[in-house]
Amino acid sequence: MTSGPGSPKTEGVSALDKITGEPLRSQVFLTFFDMPTKRSQPPQRKPRADAQRNRERILEVAKAAFTRSGANASLDDIAKQAAVGPGTLYRHFPTREELVQAVYRSELEKLAAAERKLAQTMTPIEALRAWLLLFVDAIAAKQLIAPALHTLVGDHKKVFAASYAQMQEAIRSLVKRAIKRGDIRKDLDPMDLLRALVGVANVTTSPDWQQSARRLVDILVAGSRPIS
Repeated sequence: MTSGPGSPKTEGVSALDKITGEPLRSQVFLTFFDMPTKRSQPPQRKPRADAQRNRERILEVAKAAFTRSGANASLDDIAKQAAVGPGTLYRHFPTREELVQAVYRSELEKLAAAERKLAQTMTPIEALRAWLLLFVDAIAAKQLIAPALHTLVGDHKKVFAASYAQMQEAIRSLVKRAIKRGDIRKDLDPMDLLRALVGVANVTTSPDWQQSARRLVDILVAGSRPIS
């Protein structure tokens, strides 16, 4: 049950949230403990609208809480700030581990979804640049949430393999469109763009590394133009 009709004030609304409009509702991913079974499963009913809204508010508040306090952020405080009861939070996320995973997975899914929206509204080269800037924001979110995730699940790459695959598909699609239009050289490896941005984040200790990474986006785009 919610504690009031109004929406709670949440922190950590990113550029990804603005692009995608709302957290994605993907049912593609398995949780950390899911196991395949030979027995066919009955189709899952679509969550009620109010239940979905509760889940999304919890994820928004939890992201800000884990950013501030790490894995030990109070789940009761998260429920209170999301304007839901503790029982509602635990129905959606029975364990702390599942909540942290869901927050992290949501950020990756929103980044992958942004590719489709940008491709519909921008030229290929503009969409590529805009998505790379969003990727910089996603790196920042990952750096903030990753310590909590490592505390709980260890090797997060295994947990989120499908989400990483979605991001790779997104960047490859953006580069392919730009190559087809003649904006990008044909021998460009899309993953080199991501590696360059991740490298800046990993080697830079300065608090303004994001500004450096954003400048690098323009350098990378310019350097990817066809050789005349």
